Amino acid sequence: MSMDSDQDVREHLLVVDGDGGENEGSEVKFRIRELRKWSESGDPILNGVSVDVPKGVIVGIIGPSGSGKSTLLRALNRLWEPPPGSVLLDGRDICEIDVLDLRRKVGMLFQLPVLFEGTVADNIRYGPQLRGKKLSDQEVHKLLTLADLDSSFYTKAGSELSVGQAQRVALARTLANEPEVLLLDEPTSALDPISTENIEDVIVKLKKKQGMTILMVSHSIKQIQRVADVVCLLVNGEIVEVLKPDELSEAKHPMALRFLELSS
Repeated sequence: MSMDSDQDVREHLLVVDGDGGENEGSEVKFRIRELRKWSESGDPILNGVSVDVPKGVIVGIIGPSGSGKSTLLRALNRLWEPPPGSVLLDGRDICEIDVLDLRRKVGMLFQLPVLFEGTVADNIRYGPQLRGKKLSDQEVHKLLTLADLDSSFYTKAGSELSVGQAQRVALARTLANEPEVLLLDEPTSALDPISTENIEDVIVKLKKKQGMTILMVSHSIKQIQRVADVVCLLVNGEIVEVLKPDELSEAKHPMALRFLELSS
């Protein structure tokens, strides 16, 4: 884990308490304030999450099943509609941003890749084409390289790909929209170790070379320790700990400790 300065990474990501205090220092990409969501039966899924996510940082989100990790992630590009004023991107309420524009800025990769009909190149060109831009062959090849795929994939169909290869094509397709933020919802849970390593390498390169802000949900603590700059522990819809990856053993919250013990 590396940062551009020696300043403790926890100063770059601040869980805000009820007084609404502001994060000082690093430029904030996402500002989340009292984000709440309830199930259809009225049970809380997110219970007032407040956190600042700085620009250019990989944030790992871990916690027990059912703790609200994916729900938190999906609020950030309006896969469900958060309450007005609860999620700000670059200081602007995401509820006031056109949802297609928002999803170009805030791309998302899911557990299982779903490719469209046609070739790999057709898939990569899909997003830009929706807004009237046709990517050149050179631009498609560049995106393939960025996703750790060689030029031979250009004309392949989705049916010819392994799950790991398809996931990297899905990543290239997301990157074709030139997102500022990447949301990753357990993107390697269905992949073999080599494919997992390939995806992790791409994630780290996107942060280092492009300064991309990345939020990643993972069931693997070891994976989060490999790629994240800072880790949020989510328990029962609340962020209960914010730690550096190598300090997870220092968690103090009882349920967070229990989760870490069982997952190690």
